[in-house]
Amino acid sequence: MAIARIEQTPKAPAAAPPPSAPAARRRRRGDFQRKEQRAARAFALPAIVLLLVFVIGPAVVSLAMSFTNARLISPTAPEFIGLDNFRRAFTEDDLFHQSIGNTFLFAALVVPIQGGLGLVLALLVDQKLPGRNFFRTVYFLPVITSMVVISLLWRFLYQEDGLVNSALSMLTAGAYAGRAWLSDPSTAMGAIVVMSVWQGVGFHMIIWLAGLQTIPEEVYEAGELDGTTPWQRFRHITLPLLKPTFVFVLITITIAAMSLFVQVDIMTDGGPLGSTSTIVYQIVQKGFQQQQIGYAAALSLVFFCVVLAMALLQRRLTREKD
Repeated sequence: MAIARIEQTPKAPAAAPPPSAPAARRRRRGDFQRKEQRAARAFALPAIVLLLVFVIGPAVVSLAMSFTNARLISPTAPEFIGLDNFRRAFTEDDLFHQSIGNTFLFAALVVPIQGGLGLVLALLVDQKLPGRNFFRTVYFLPVITSMVVISLLWRFLYQEDGLVNSALSMLTAGAYAGRAWLSDPSTAMGAIVVMSVWQGVGFHMIIWLAGLQTIPEEVYEAGELDGTTPWQRFRHITLPLLKPTFVFVLITITIAAMSLFVQVDIMTDGGPLGSTSTIVYQIVQKGFQQQQIGYAAALSLVFFCVVLAMALLQRRLTREKD
């Protein structure tokens, strides 16, 4: 009987074998990756919210309003008018046509001058000369100064009795009588170009300088051992190795030039005779001063398409060929 009872007693289940070391490591790695993903989503959430609220949201609203006759302050609700705003911009608004021409003229002048001058300054301050840090600081000072302050300062400099005319009169021994630079349609845009190049060249000097620092010194030493001249080293070594920097500088200057507004608003108010009016200036004028929000939204969409097309064209022309 005792033996039977012993045989009927159930056996205890065998203990599960301990997990292998590779499986435990994979489990820990998976837990760590999930924690990293949760942390990344938590850190990205504020930026995503801000992007939706202040960039994507307003862009969608502007796109919708461009097809309406919405006004900034109006007792009547906006009405859908289809493509009438775009038809008006391209067929009826002569000032907008002039603003497009002025914007492209400004960009065509500023992009090569500011980009080229920035490269020249970068090459100069990259030389191992005493006091180069002082010149780097001097060239960069206008960049960190408010554009509003600089525009007000240069508006006084361009007056008939301002410093620009006084300096030119002194250099020409009184032969130059002086002129009102910002009141003459033939010189107003050129005056703004000079001021804008002076203000922004320091920023692109720093970008060019950063690009120069990435070029190994051994490359120049090898070129010098081969008997190349400084111009040959610049043409065949410096310029090709600066191509990524060139693309970045070209796109940033173009976008900044196309968005010209502050200088025009403070120095000329779009005049004289619309000679300095730009696309962005017209958008602000129509949207806020004339309260034509729907029409301003349509102009904004046109401006976005123009800048996007130019950026894509520049990228295509400057990309490296396979």
